[in-house]
Amino acid sequence: MEKKVLCIGNALVDKVCLLENDDLLVEEGLPKGSMQLITEESSKRLQAITGSLKSEMATGGSAANTASGTANLGIATAYIGMVGRDGLGDFYIDDMKKNNIETKFFRSPTTQTGLALAFVSKDGERTFATYLGAALELNAGNLDKDLFSGYDYVHIEGYLISNRSLFSKILELGKSVGAKISMDLASYNVVEENVDFLRSVCKGVEIIFANEQEAEAFSGMNAVKSVDYISGYANISVVKLGEKGSLISCGGKTIRVQEVKRAKVDTTGAGDLYAGGFLAGLCQGRNLEQCGIMGSILAGNVIEIMGTKMDEKRWQNIRREISEKTGQVNI
Repeated sequence: MEKKVLCIGNALVDKVCLLENDDLLVEEGLPKGSMQLITEESSKRLQAITGSLKSEMATGGSAANTASGTANLGIATAYIGMVGRDGLGDFYIDDMKKNNIETKFFRSPTTQTGLALAFVSKDGERTFATYLGAALELNAGNLDKDLFSGYDYVHIEGYLISNRSLFSKILELGKSVGAKISMDLASYNVVEENVDFLRSVCKGVEIIFANEQEAEAFSGMNAVKSVDYISGYANISVVKLGEKGSLISCGGKTIRVQEVKRAKVDTTGAGDLYAGGFLAGLCQGRNLEQCGIMGSILAGNVIEIMGTKMDEKRWQNIRREISEKTGQVNI
């Protein structure tokens, strides 16, 4: 039977801006590589300041990017989120449908759709200043068991941890329907601020995805050692090492997946798309090394473009590359 994935997260429209230098980050107190929550007023001010920069608008949010990855690899995928009753909300929902993602949206009658300003440095590193808007209004009371029924994996982004009752409810409902929980730790500063709570709720999940900084913040160890530490919480732990590839630990064994060197334009969404490729591989019954290769292929492709949305020609090339490198053609 075909396996299905349900993703849940902050539904945000991304405005990706290319920086000439990092002066703006310093002036605005935005630590490079971090995600900072800002007010609506600050968002409008930053939009005005960056109006002259080269930029692109696209649907985003960590879990939504992951959903795009699984859906474009042929996995039945759904997404739960909250947007406003505005043009950006319509744009968001329409784009999800175009990517063959089943939409399970709530709409705020009073608050505008959230907007994430992604500032991309010359080295491809991205820094987020995020106004959550309507996304922040998604709460535990919106969710029930029926929304989660029928899915094999429930993927949750770590950014939702700002609402702990919501985060806990998602874990509870996912487990209650027999789904395996997949979690992305999202951002090192989010992990640092919530590490005790994260450790308390992560026990028994199926997969934890983290990059080097997130893994170190969660474990208090270096990235290589942290993959074993995290495997004490999840059945499968994945630490993404960027150009150095990724580490996958399961059942006391660790696999290293080498990354293929790519032209780096913008790292926005790389970790999210890695998770999408990895989850798609699990749904297709592939082994963990093949899942890691699939994740790396998606991540490697998305960093070659600006933003997180890849066109159909690139997806065709991705599917071909997966078939060549894994020796399987069932995508």
